[in-house]
Amino acid sequence: MLLAASCALAMIAIPTTAWSADQPKTTATTAGKAKPAPKATPTPKPVPVDCAKVKCIALTFDDGPGKYADKLLDTFKKYKSKATFFLEGQYVKSRPAFAKRMVTEGHDIGNHSYSHPHLRELSEDKIREELTKTQDIVKKSTGKYPTTIRPPYGEFDGRVAAIAAEMGMPIVLWNGGSRDWATKNEKAIYDEVLKNAKRDGVILMHDWVLQTVTVMPKLLAALQKQGYHVVAVSSLRGAKTAKAGDVYPVGSEKDEDLSSDSPTGDPDTYAQSPEDGL
Repeated sequence: MLLAASCALAMIAIPTTAWSADQPKTTATTAGKAKPAPKATPTPKPVPVDCAKVKCIALTFDDGPGKYADKLLDTFKKYKSKATFFLEGQYVKSRPAFAKRMVTEGHDIGNHSYSHPHLRELSEDKIREELTKTQDIVKKSTGKYPTTIRPPYGEFDGRVAAIAAEMGMPIVLWNGGSRDWATKNEKAIYDEVLKNAKRDGVILMHDWVLQTVTVMPKLLAALQKQGYHVVAVSSLRGAKTAKAGDVYPVGSEKDEDLSSDSPTGDPDTYAQSPEDGL
């Protein structure tokens, strides 16, 4: 009887011991506080592009923010490139979120007037009004003032230059176009930009042209394949030394072909309505 009882007790103890062996042992480490999670490795800041050492080009977009600007910004972010946007006050008013995103993501912003008039046809007071009204609305929407001026149509005179100097801003024109506003054809836009691409080139485009926005991934890939770094105008050689009232690129105001790159006539015939929202 004693032997049978001993065997029974042994059989009961065996599975209990086996189960206990599978459990984690309590140690000083597990019994105390849990180990702190490892610290996240900070994302390294991108190294600024030195256009004195590498081949750079700037793609610039007038008349915005256009209604496709968010898609365009997505593309520039994907290709780790920067752009320059010359903003109209009337469109910043209707699309402030797009303008703010441009600033947040590190793109350059410039002043392209409030309503796209021919500045040479206005009085000095009206010129100032067009420019200062845009400065104020961009600052309100983005927290930052535009730092450059691009006159509508690339047209300016001594009075405009003097007011730009008075406001502390250089005038930025271009030395290559896309004619996107005229062709509205992806292949034509692609070919025109690559034809005009050169080191320190400033290319005129428009973010309200759907075909420009659609072809941009292919265009950025092609420019990068040719060794270009696509940067904001402020990164180009010579741009940082441009003084208030100066014209950049140097000599661009003498280029008679520039007028064919910019839309002419009534802007209502080619641009979107400022009331069309997002």
